[in-house]
Amino acid sequence: MVILLFFIAHWYLSLLMQTFFLHRYAAHKMFTMSPAWEKFFYILTWIFQGSSFLSPYAYGVMHRLHHAYADTENDPHSPSFSKSLFDMMWKTKNYYNNIVHKTDKIEAKFKAGVPHWNFMERLGDLWLSRLGWGTLYLLFYLQFATAWWMFFLLPIHFLMGPVHGVIINWYAHRYGYVNFKVDDTAKNLLPFDFLMMGESYHNNHHKFGGRANFGFKWHEFDPTYPFILLLNKLNIIKLKTNNDLKYM
Repeated sequence: MVILLFFIAHWYLSLLMQTFFLHRYAAHKMFTMSPAWEKFFYILTWIFQGSSFLSPYAYGVMHRLHHAYADTENDPHSPSFSKSLFDMMWKTKNYYNNIVHKTDKIEAKFKAGVPHWNFMERLGDLWLSRLGWGTLYLLFYLQFATAWWMFFLLPIHFLMGPVHGVIINWYAHRYGYVNFKVDDTAKNLLPFDFLMMGESYHNNHHKFGGRANFGFKWHEFDPTYPFILLLNKLNIIKLKTNNDLKYM
């Protein structure tokens, strides 16, 4: 029971940072926050994503490219230009590493305003950090696992961020339903998104890239949106009212 609760907590806390901070803030700037709060959420991202820490800067730049060039040869992660799920993941990793190590040739407009805290970017990308988090997960399982099959969950802990990414970048471009006509293959993967905290409403998001609430139909509840509204009410963030933002 303890292991399952730990897995569920890691799944949703890691995903929360990915959808709230990396996606809706770093890439789309759907809301603003002070430099101090930005650093706070940088640290939370490192804690909650752990061994699979994703650079907010690299994620933001790469996701902007995805919106600008969705399902073309210039898309960093498109099933339409990948031989398999693993081929797409490998291409995404290479794109990501080039941005992290600043060896890319991406236009400056895609990098404008994307948050970058050099200390946390470096710390999160260190192998010592990744191995340290992975070791903590293993020690936790050794202490609390009550069945051998539970250890098969460990690889998901190690790669939690990329696992979340591939669910949307691969499956939500191949399976699901469509609410809006768009110029790419983005689909809504789940009619009720209990799994991806609103991220699976991918077709909605590709149509309205600046809209903080990813749900549209009555059954499309976006669990991240009430969290955003709460932070906005507490003046931790300032939600933008103009939905007609860049990188739609």
